[in-house]
Amino acid sequence: MARNGEHDPGPADQALSEQALSEQGPGEQGPGEQGPGEQGPGRRGRGDAPVTKRLLATVLIMETVVIWLAIPVALAVEHASPRRAGVAGVVLAVVAVVLAVAARRRLRWTIVGGSVLQALVIAAGVIVPVMYFLGAIFAAFWVIGLRMGRRFDVAS
Repeated sequence: MARNGEHDPGPADQALSEQALSEQGPGEQGPGEQGPGEQGPGRRGRGDAPVTKRLLATVLIMETVVIWLAIPVALAVEHASPRRAGVAGVVLAVVAVVLAVAARRRLRWTIVGGSVLQALVIAAGVIVPVMYFLGAIFAAFWVIGLRMGRRFDVAS
């Protein structure tokens, strides 16, 4: 019930508002309805980083998880020395995280450093043989991320 001259919205008003929303194109937002990272025309926010940066950072973060999980495998299954496995694993994981963070501002450094990291992760197969296989998979993801990211960045 409306008081003091207020309009009581009824079914007709709801139908009009739904029609107005449906007339907006997909992904369009009304005035004042900017999504996260959108700061208006001509401004670059956090949400519009190039696709290459996002893909490569994602590969590096996922690779960090695999590296961390390889440390206990090296200790329990492969009976590697804790010092050797721990130092190798921690160094590779920290480098991967640093490169993932650097991807936002220093893409060239990330590409070079990440490519070297892929070779080092494959070389970690000396300590944990399954890392030969996992390193090759992540190296393939790395190359795919580079190629696909550049395609999308050029297209947009």
